[in-house]
Amino acid sequence: MNKIYDIIVVGGGHAGCEAAMSAANMGSSVLLISMDMFGFARMSCNPAIGGIAKGQIVREIDALGGYTGIVTDASTLQFRMLNKSKGPAMWSPRAQCDKLMFSLYWRKILESNCNLDIYADIVTSFLFENSKIAGVCTNTGAIFKSRTVILTAGTFLNGKMFIGRTQFEGGRIGELSSYGLTEQLINLGIETSRMKTGTPPRIDISSIDTSKLLKQYGDINPDKFSYLPYLSSVQNGTEQMPCFILHTNQEVHDIL
Repeated sequence: MNKIYDIIVVGGGHAGCEAAMSAANMGSSVLLISMDMFGFARMSCNPAIGGIAKGQIVREIDALGGYTGIVTDASTLQFRMLNKSKGPAMWSPRAQCDKLMFSLYWRKILESNCNLDIYADIVTSFLFENSKIAGVCTNTGAIFKSRTVILTAGTFLNGKMFIGRTQFEGGRIGELSSYGLTEQLINLGIETSRMKTGTPPRIDISSIDTSKLLKQYGDINPDKFSYLPYLSSVQNGTEQMPCFILHTNQEVHDIL
């Protein structure tokens, strides 16, 4: 592994994977640093790609040579065009995906690029030379130099979890937060802030009586996200899984 790169990408989420592949495909030598080698572009919340706005963005990424649409199609469990009862401007593609397959397929793509190296570690500080970015230092003491650093650490920067009235550190359940980078940015005069993201509970389907829920099936003739001329998993014979819908009531709202 080299110690000097054109570009270092910090964080292996959706944005980090796309940034690393984009730079590597354009000929730059790239190092992608991520905490978890099995968590690339991990789908933290509802394991779906698409919906209003995001569905359009994924197709724009695909048109520009990105990979999210390709990975989505390879791991789709159900495809549904939402809002078909409204006008075409409101139609919105959505794919429910296999979360594990989604991350593993991303890893396969990343590892296939000869201009891209992957390193499992936590970046703790930026390196500067003459007031210009010069690389990063990791939790294990490794130093990597570069002319450009792309920071895509997302919710892991000083990450904090909130479950009811309980608070604890973490980027996701069972995963560490990233510390040091935010403080360094603040010391450099860069203003930082934090947005809240809400994550639904993970529920084992075997623990639910689905006979009491409303089933929502995928489209009979499913579409896909990527414009490339190949079939998605559900177009290629994978049986589509239904979604199950339930509603709250006044008692739930009173508790909330």
